[in-house]
Amino acid sequence: MNAETLLVLLYVLVLASFVGFELISKVPPTLHTPLMSGSNAISGITIVGAIVAAGPQDWSMSKGLGIVALLLATLNVVGGYVVTDRMLQMFKKKKK
Repeated sequence: MNAETLLVLLYVLVLASFVGFELISKVPPTLHTPLMSGSNAISGITIVGAIVAAGPQDWSMSKGLGIVALLLATLNVVGGYVVTDRMLQMFKKKKK
């Protein structure tokens, strides 16, 4: 990878981080939990990408990063569903 490609990728990462931070900071607190728990389901796409990255037979840095990404994305998806379930439990009527 040459320096120009690395610079472009770094520029995209910084710009995406800034835009993401600005968007999330503008969300009102009442919508933050439903929005984040719903967007955590998008991490399923990350899981597929991590499986592809962790798939090669040879042990390399990409395989190690793929395994770490797989674990973190799985934790994110499970956490999102737990938060959503807990939030929905708050709105159910309690049985006597």
